[in-house]
Amino acid sequence: MSDQNPERPVPGSPGTRGSEPRSTGRKAASVTKCAARRSAVETGVISIDSDVAQTLDAYRVCEFATLARDGTPITWPTATRLQADGTFLITTSISFPQKAFNIRRDGRVALLFSDPTGSGLSDPAPVLLQGTAVCPEEVTGSPAGDEAYWTMLFDRQPSSRAYLEPPVRWLMDWYYMRLRITVTPTSITTLPAAQPAAISVAERPDLLGADQISRHPTAVLGANDDSGAPVLARVRAEAGPDGFVFSRPAGVSISEGPASLMVHEHDEHLANLTNVLVRGTLTELPDGTWALKPQRVVDPMPTGSVRDQLRLVRTGRAGAKGYLAKRRLSRPAVRWDLLKELVPN
Repeated sequence: MSDQNPERPVPGSPGTRGSEPRSTGRKAASVTKCAARRSAVETGVISIDSDVAQTLDAYRVCEFATLARDGTPITWPTATRLQADGTFLITTSISFPQKAFNIRRDGRVALLFSDPTGSGLSDPAPVLLQGTAVCPEEVTGSPAGDEAYWTMLFDRQPSSRAYLEPPVRWLMDWYYMRLRITVTPTSITTLPAAQPAAISVAERPDLLGADQISRHPTAVLGANDDSGAPVLARVRAEAGPDGFVFSRPAGVSISEGPASLMVHEHDEHLANLTNVLVRGTLTELPDGTWALKPQRVVDPMPTGSVRDQLRLVRTGRAGAKGYLAKRRLSRPAVRWDLLKELVPN
């Protein structure tokens, strides 16, 4: 399975990276670490202040990065929920399990909360979490135990409720056959709220991925920090002779090596979703700027056209069948009754 992930954000031991990457320093003054308080959400490693927790909970999606086999951070917009124990819950369909495969090989992940569309927040500062994730083999078709997560999704994406009714559900049962991903954050950083400064480069509209990236004012950079763990930050990328060029993002440490740029958007009801990922190699230029030389554009998620939706159904059904067959697992029953009980009135 490729790292394509056309699903909607509803119903979501460390590997080696080869040669040691060259790193750059960081501006400590630009970083605000969230202090632990009595009212904070506790984890085994860090505390998330209750005010920050409320802000994160308001986001409709975060940008979620896992590591591909070659160390590239693969980032997609994903719905998540902060749980009472301080971990974050994400689920993914067995039809598109690449996130799960990446995590089982290397559990280091990153979440960036940087697109507040639909949240009701006014110009919030981006928040970066780095941590570790686990994804057990168990496949579930029931929301039992995760009722708050599914209620949140049905509330925030009303269009997804149509999947629960015949005849759509007869074609979409694979969508609710889910793998649970639990993220334990080990660090949390509030990044500068200011937009990245634009830089001047010679235009290069023929650059691979330039058409998609140029439609958005900023893109999400997925890079590696000094340890090889994924790190995410918003950048203003310009298509130039050296690739997509941008200023080093403040508040994070990035290293040369495999990297990606991702753009996405959605409306206030998590509809009209689009996303595109450009994979490539990241290098620091002599003038101190950075450039991602694109090598591949990962196909964007299907559009709302009938043709694309039919293709999604065929791909989803085949993917679920293959996942179960390869592991000799029986097809889990989808608990439509329990799911429908969670739909807000």
